[in-house]
Amino acid sequence: MAGGAGRPELPVDVRSGGASGSHAVLVEAVLDALPSPTLLLDANGRILLANSAWAVATELLEDPRLQVGVGDDYHAMALSLRDDPRTRTLIQQLKELGRGECETVTFDYALPHRGGNRWYHLQASRVDQAGQVVVTHTDITSLVHAQQTSAWQARHDHLTDLPNRAHLHELISAELLRPDRGPVSVLFMDVDGFKDVNDTLGHEVGDQLLRELARRLSKRTRSEDTVGRLGGDEFVVLCRDCDVDGALRLAERFQSTFDEPFDLAGEAVTGLSVSIGVATADAGAVRSTDLVRDADLAMYAAKAAGRHRVRVFSPELRQAVEQKVLVGAELREAIDAGQLVLHYQPVVSLPGGAVYGAEALVRWHHPVRGMLQPAEFLPLAEHHGLVVPLTRWVLREVAQQAAAWERAGMPLALGVNVSAAHFATGTLVADVHDALDAAGVAPERLVLELTETSVAEDPLRAAAQFAQLRVAGVEVAIDDFGSGFSSLGQLVSIPAGALKLDRSLIAHTATRRSEAAAAIAAVVGLARACGMRSLAEGVETAEQLELVAELGCNHAQGFHVGRPMPPDEFGRWLDERRSAAADPAPAAPILPEGAPADQLLRA
Repeated sequence: MAGGAGRPELPVDVRSGGASGSHAVLVEAVLDALPSPTLLLDANGRILLANSAWAVATELLEDPRLQVGVGDDYHAMALSLRDDPRTRTLIQQLKELGRGECETVTFDYALPHRGGNRWYHLQASRVDQAGQVVVTHTDITSLVHAQQTSAWQARHDHLTDLPNRAHLHELISAELLRPDRGPVSVLFMDVDGFKDVNDTLGHEVGDQLLRELARRLSKRTRSEDTVGRLGGDEFVVLCRDCDVDGALRLAERFQSTFDEPFDLAGEAVTGLSVSIGVATADAGAVRSTDLVRDADLAMYAAKAAGRHRVRVFSPELRQAVEQKVLVGAELREAIDAGQLVLHYQPVVSLPGGAVYGAEALVRWHHPVRGMLQPAEFLPLAEHHGLVVPLTRWVLREVAQQAAAWERAGMPLALGVNVSAAHFATGTLVADVHDALDAAGVAPERLVLELTETSVAEDPLRAAAQFAQLRVAGVEVAIDDFGSGFSSLGQLVSIPAGALKLDRSLIAHTATRRSEAAAAIAAVVGLARACGMRSLAEGVETAEQLELVAELGCNHAQGFHVGRPMPPDEFGRWLDERRSAAADPAPAAPILPEGAPADQLLRA
């Protein structure tokens, strides 16, 4: 605060007596009551008064340079503590304050202490026309520590104490802008099998794994490198002055991190590995976000190639991603533009070979790229959240086709694959009924399939919706049985009417006939015991068809039986078979199948 015209002036030494002694005593009492160390200075910086808190602070800091009193030079004391441009600017400002050229002065500074620096906030105000100045020194150590902790936490991962995403980008950007820098490499790492640790041992053990991994990675970096965590099980390493060859050597070093078992909750965990992507900026202007993105793309390419791989970014990877984005946008339009078509693959009963139904397999008649197989666009449909609308379209088309064939005297059960994503929406039952009602076809003409691995994602939700569908008359089947770790508990709890043997079991009959036959017989017996029919998919030869018939399969499907065909061609094929031998009407709906070569619709 600035001095006022009517305010009495204090004597040069407020501790001396005189006409203004009562005012001096009052000022001394007021300053002494202040909790912060406070000094009263004259216009030249001489100390007129020091309160009791000042004495306490000097004792705490144990610095003899602070032990000043009345008559000592405050400016000289400040310079003795730190003679630098900031301190000289402070002294100049205090002199200007004494002359009335400014209203207040503030200054934050740190003083050394055996327990660590103590921080103070200096605030000075002019109190009278004579230029006397009150200077308070408030201890803000706790506030500074809190701010430093908050700032540190905002830039570091709370679990591993490594730099977080924001801080990593700051560090990478600073390195890319450094004059005369060398090559800058970024390694993007993703732990293979981390989800299994979380699922089997719990998230606390997963966190323990991440902390241990952070420690191991930090020990294997060079002194000039920085390890950070983006989140989840993704780590990024900034490698300064490091070309591609150097980055690959570091990647090998990081991979060796997983050779030693991890001691987690008293259990030695092995079998983990890491997929690593490498991106390098040799020269020129590059953004940190672009460099990390490129390393991320390379990591996904490494993971797609198999576990424990390293891939270096190339422009082709980015072009592939851009193409996927483009195709994803086109697929969204294709659903409404009538570019999707369905082909139907026959399913026959055994041992007689009568046609019982067909499986609907989706194709994309792209206006530029021609007829696309499901493998070329179904993964994109899943990535862009288009699986459910795509499946709704398939359900409507299949229901209309079933109705058309029934009117033509060909009552067939047609199969459609559905995905776990459709179960999660909670709309599957309603979507099926909408399609059937719109086509005016009986529920018995529709068969829905879900792979056993998809059922495992949410077996309770799947069972509830399967039960509603079967009560309504829609058949349900478990597809690809035997391709993974089949759960007998799920098989019992899921109300399915058919079990489809995975094509891998059928394919093994060519090389390991006796073992494959035993496995097929076991699955057929299991289906029969659970009240289900069995269907062998992927039957490619007459020998395989004969074998699965001998082993008791109820139905078969594959290229030897018939390839996927457009509706018109399928109708002609069926007429030719029926003209050669009378074909009875289906006694019960069957489940169709799609060979991996044809990539049946995974909706």
